[in-house]
Amino acid sequence: MTERDGLERRGLLGALGGGVIAGIAGCLGGDDEDNDSQAQVYEPTMEGVEEGPVEFADDDSCAVCSMSVQNYFGGRGQLVHENGLGATVESPGCLFAYIASSTPDSPISGAWTVDRRTGDLIDATEAHFVLITDKEAADDPMGIDPRPYANREDAVAFLEEWDAEYLNPEEDIIVGLDEVDLEIASIYRGTWLPDE
Repeated sequence: MTERDGLERRGLLGALGGGVIAGIAGCLGGDDEDNDSQAQVYEPTMEGVEEGPVEFADDDSCAVCSMSVQNYFGGRGQLVHENGLGATVESPGCLFAYIASSTPDSPISGAWTVDRRTGDLIDATEAHFVLITDKEAADDPMGIDPRPYANREDAVAFLEEWDAEYLNPEEDIIVGLDEVDLEIASIYRGTWLPDE
């Protein structure tokens, strides 16, 4: 990676963090008397992370749902903030919830998730997430999760085989992490997020 690529990536991640904060502020607007819809703010769970990804520990738990990240083969992940704090998540849906409903003091400098095809940990900021919505067809421990892939071709191939529902890859069904907002995150962790 060149220095310029690194700067562009940091700019994207900084914009992602700023956009999330602005999005939460906009979604929570209204008068001060209506405090029933407070944002759940997810906090980092790791300290002293200079860069990631880091080795998962046996006692790591999800910053969103508190489940062990070791129990779910298909999707654990992690995030690192510029200030050296980080968080582990047990699934891509929890990754989305953390991204959409956290207001860290420091922007996210990196994020990783597990590629659904290979089982490898991949850069979530460059991943392609398939937004499946059929909860009955998904075999996910938390109800339903987006499907992350390192390559767009693998995401499209998944869609061609996914017969539980019709999803067109040309209709914003495959998104990048920078597109995740409260509306998208609510598909997967609606009960863990504030009402819009």
